[in-house]
Amino acid sequence: MKIAFLTDSGTGKNIQELEKKGIFSVPLQISYDTINAQDLEDMNIDEVYAYMREGKLLSTSLPSLGNIESTMQKIKNAGYEMIFAVPICTGLSGTTNAMQVCAKQLDIPFEYVDCHVTAVVQEYLITLAKTLCEQGMAIDVVKEKLEKIIQTTNTILLPNDLHHLKRGGRLTPLAATLGGLLKIKPILRINQETSGKIDVVSKVRTMHKAMDEVIAIMKKEGVDETYSITVAHADDVEEANVYMEKIKEAFPHTELQMIKLVSVVGVHTGIGCQAVQYFKKYDGN
Repeated sequence: MKIAFLTDSGTGKNIQELEKKGIFSVPLQISYDTINAQDLEDMNIDEVYAYMREGKLLSTSLPSLGNIESTMQKIKNAGYEMIFAVPICTGLSGTTNAMQVCAKQLDIPFEYVDCHVTAVVQEYLITLAKTLCEQGMAIDVVKEKLEKIIQTTNTILLPNDLHHLKRGGRLTPLAATLGGLLKIKPILRINQETSGKIDVVSKVRTMHKAMDEVIAIMKKEGVDETYSITVAHADDVEEANVYMEKIKEAFPHTELQMIKLVSVVGVHTGIGCQAVQYFKKYDGN
């Protein structure tokens, strides 16, 4: 069976970048004032953060149904018999549901996994799914392998304040109650346990103490050299470098990288947010 692999710009990669890997993608949408732009196509991540620094109130939404439908029609016209997708998680976006609707209308079989997050994990999973299928692994087995990785995944956010997250409605009610607290750095998480919603883990007095607390959480969860760790920052590389050094010291043999926090997340966390995302890499089992 000829299978097409589909994701979205929550990966932090544009259509052309993913196309080089043989993966189809649709852009999420970013809006402000009367402007509605396609993420990473009409507006790149640096432009997003520049607008935020200017004080513009940005919002995000799922890819347009027209975009999803045209991409799926292109897939069907190319002779693909099934679509396998890893979209941005259902807890943050209605993208998965929209893809299901369009696939049904076009009468093409559709399978997916909910990564319960977005960004690096999302890209890793869709890329791995394609690799495993090309090696001859059945779709149901591929899904089992991805789910196993998803169970090890965690994303922890350290926002400077909760204004953007509260306004976007991305917080659970418990986490939202922290909004009234002064001089507190909340530690938030998003993973399978939170069903892709952003929830509170803890709260401390300073950003650097929050970083230390996150590292303690990672150690408790058994993060080691079999994991991949990504530090992501919302336009604050200085603090991200501090975070990187702390994590390098704690996990000297673990794969580690730094990126800018994907724009569709950064819009809601606000400038200055520091994030860490980690997962156990596929080992063939």
